[in-house]
Amino acid sequence: MKQIPVNQDKVKCASASNGELLKQRMAYPMKAKLALTKDRIVEWYEYHEGMVYVAFSGGKDSTALLHIVRSIYPEVPAVFCDTGLEFPENRTFVKSIENVTWLKPAMSFKAALEKYGFPLVSKEVSQKVQELQTTNSEKLRNIRLHGNEKGHGKCPTKWQYLADAPFKISSKCCDIYKKNPSKKYEKETGRVRFVGTMTEESSCRQTTYLKTGCNSYEQANPRSAPMSFWTEGDVWEYIREFNVPYSTIYDMGYKRTGCVFCPLGVQYECGTDEPNRFQKLAKTHPKLHKYAMEDLGYREKLAYIGVTDLD
Repeated sequence: MKQIPVNQDKVKCASASNGELLKQRMAYPMKAKLALTKDRIVEWYEYHEGMVYVAFSGGKDSTALLHIVRSIYPEVPAVFCDTGLEFPENRTFVKSIENVTWLKPAMSFKAALEKYGFPLVSKEVSQKVQELQTTNSEKLRNIRLHGNEKGHGKCPTKWQYLADAPFKISSKCCDIYKKNPSKKYEKETGRVRFVGTMTEESSCRQTTYLKTGCNSYEQANPRSAPMSFWTEGDVWEYIREFNVPYSTIYDMGYKRTGCVFCPLGVQYECGTDEPNRFQKLAKTHPKLHKYAMEDLGYREKLAYIGVTDLD
């Protein structure tokens, strides 16, 4: 069996206290961050003998990552999950990049909503609500309502009422449109991925970094996240410094290029000085907005969590 290289990130994180190493790295200047990122890319590439790929969404983070990887290894392929839910500007941008494999999901978004349910609040809440709606296990139901003996696993009290919603709720969309096509690609090709995720985006990603560092060799689904200690500001600095082309959707006022119709977290955008994502969509892409509100039933379902400013 091939020997796993010494994971320097893991060793150093284990010896540091309270994420101090991560804090230090997030404060590095761009030159130092870029050098460390390239080191992690080379380690991952060499360990897997070049059988790697870049998970490419067309967003700024994976765009910067692909540019860095190909500055070292120009032949590395990019893989784009064509969810059918992308901004047209993003699809146009992805088509402009060479050596990109497009993966297709097994079903349409509308069919997935009808079969599995609608994603609300967050992935974690949607999953717990789905279990409350469907489980026949009293043990699981009690855990989701009250938590286990350590207080873990509970669906937040404020969202438990969603279990009685007159429609199904689910967190399966990401599995259907991103994870499953990627797993199939990896199984068929033997390639392993680079991802452009960063720890500042979530506490879960920070916890993962503190356990594994950038390169998680021993996970069930191994992946390299060589930009883990970057920030959003770093990404834009890199793009501007190296004149990297990016999706024009950012120039239209959008801060993210994920699935156009993703409602997760929209409740936190309401009541601010900025229009929420669906109000913005109504202005920039009125046909897509109409499809979401009328064909997919967003207006009724989002109203169920108190989101009514949608136009």
